Amino acid sequence: MECESRQKALIQCVRRYFEACNEANREKMYECFADEVVHYFPPGVGGPYVGKKCIADLWINSVHVNGSRWTIDRIVADGSSVAIEWSHFKTKIGERIRGAEWYEFNSQNLISVIRAYYASPPDRSRRANELEGFPYGAKGFPVASPDEA
Repeated sequence: MECESRQKALIQCVRRYFEACNEANREKMYECFADEVVHYFPPGVGGPYVGKKCIADLWINSVHVNGSRWTIDRIVADGSSVAIEWSHFKTKIGERIRGAEWYEFNSQNLISVIRAYYASPPDRSRRANELEGFPYGAKGFPVASPDEA
């Protein structure tokens, strides 16, 4: 029961974060973030963005400049993390982006890490198509194929 209750709280936090982004509401975003929050992106997108202000500035600017609006298209959670598929509509420039994000939380159920993945082809000029600045090896992700390990 405790796990189910936490799952609901984590999902509610992500939904509130998306509401805050759509409203360009800095204070509401801050309520969703741990102090040490980090947002990772694919190469060429920017980031990682570190801290509440930095991430809020990014999305508030995107709303004003691009007419950004986001939807959560799918959401799943366990007792410690949330994964979503999303759509990002940039209404002022006629662009749409789709992707997925993985959310990690601190012990107060606040977002501590966001890892964004975009629906796009791999960049064949890169040896590794990974999030910029994300410490894969330090987080226990494989950094070599099973045959090389």
